[in-house]
Amino acid sequence: MYARRRHVYFAMMGTCIGLFVLAWGVVRIWSVPAAVGMCVVAMVIPPAAAMVANRRGPDDRWWDDPSGDRQSDEWWDELDGKKRR
Repeated sequence: MYARRRHVYFAMMGTCIGLFVLAWGVVRIWSVPAAVGMCVVAMVIPPAAAMVANRRGPDDRWWDDPSGDRQSDEWWDELDGKKRR
């Protein structure tokens, strides 16, 4: 899951950079409003990419600290492949 989120994040950020470069390197020659519109779209992509990259997956365990429930902690340690001392 993590690798897929990372690939999507980099694809989104690459699209963002591509939009900026194309807007001011190519499109502004023909239409400044279109270039500004492309930059507005590119401006929205980084926050969306951060949300995608930091989204919790169904198999993710976010907290490694013991919860205090012994049975639950043993179950999570078994799933994570950890040995309890």
